[in-house]
Amino acid sequence: MLLRDEGIFFDDIGSYPLPKGVRLESLSRDQYLQLVRDVLAQKVDAGVEVPTYPQFRDMIRMFMDPIEDPRLVESPYLIKKENASILELQAVPPGQKARVCVTGPLELYISAFGATNYTDILYRLAESVARFLKNAKDLGKITVASLDEPSLGISSNIVFSQDEILKALEIASLPCQGMDCEVHLHSPLYAELCALVPGISIVGIESAAHPDYLKLIDRKLLEETDTYLRAGIARTDILSMAARVNEQKGINLWDDMARLEKEILDLESPLVMKKRLSAAFSQFGERLRATGPDCGLGSWPSQDLASRTLANCAMALRAFREEKGL
Repeated sequence: MLLRDEGIFFDDIGSYPLPKGVRLESLSRDQYLQLVRDVLAQKVDAGVEVPTYPQFRDMIRMFMDPIEDPRLVESPYLIKKENASILELQAVPPGQKARVCVTGPLELYISAFGATNYTDILYRLAESVARFLKNAKDLGKITVASLDEPSLGISSNIVFSQDEILKALEIASLPCQGMDCEVHLHSPLYAELCALVPGISIVGIESAAHPDYLKLIDRKLLEETDTYLRAGIARTDILSMAARVNEQKGINLWDDMARLEKEILDLESPLVMKKRLSAAFSQFGERLRATGPDCGLGSWPSQDLASRTLANCAMALRAFREEKGL
């Protein structure tokens, strides 16, 4: 049974703060996997229904490093099938699955080539992304897949045509046909194009920080393409939120972590999140299928604050379900 057939589910985008004092370079492989396992459990304890494996590593390098390693590829930027593995999935406990996020082909391309249009390389990167997703699927570890394309619609370095972008996303998401697959966007400008991709079933929009973004999404097109929406209900742009409080109250929250946490949790309360969720549901109805934070929480100052924010999302969704009888 697909999750999108079961009503609205709660997932997170992936990145998460490291424990205080921990540096990735100081961890052994086993220690790193244990850290991933611990934080995956922390997300579940906070109420996340479809947790993403904690994305502590850089979203570009964790895929481009093996893709650019001549020992691991069959041709430039095309990783061998047997080498397209995601280390973090080894930390997912037996019998448990996760939301598996893979950095999308456009995001990978512009990190290496900027404002150029070598379509052959773009399509090889897309095939490499597909191989990561295929191997994760074959492991039986995927509840929901995600292509992360935060620069699509924002970066002027993406100079490909819409047809070329569409083809790259089709190649990358091919293993996802017949399952739940999101695309994570920071801008709604390419949301409708993404809805045309057969392998993408859920388009994710950062609607907590930018509620007007939802006005740019055509519900009728979602219905015609049998595509669903993921609406963010918790802001994750903590620097902007803190700057606003600092300006309003003439303080510096970064000098007082306890005050910072209180102010952020007051701003992002379950009631506020529930109102955002209700507004999205009013606009999209059954086309709304996933919710949670806008983006990752990796830039947040502590795991405790990140976990409590996820818990607030869970409370908001429970209250919404009770109100709607879902």
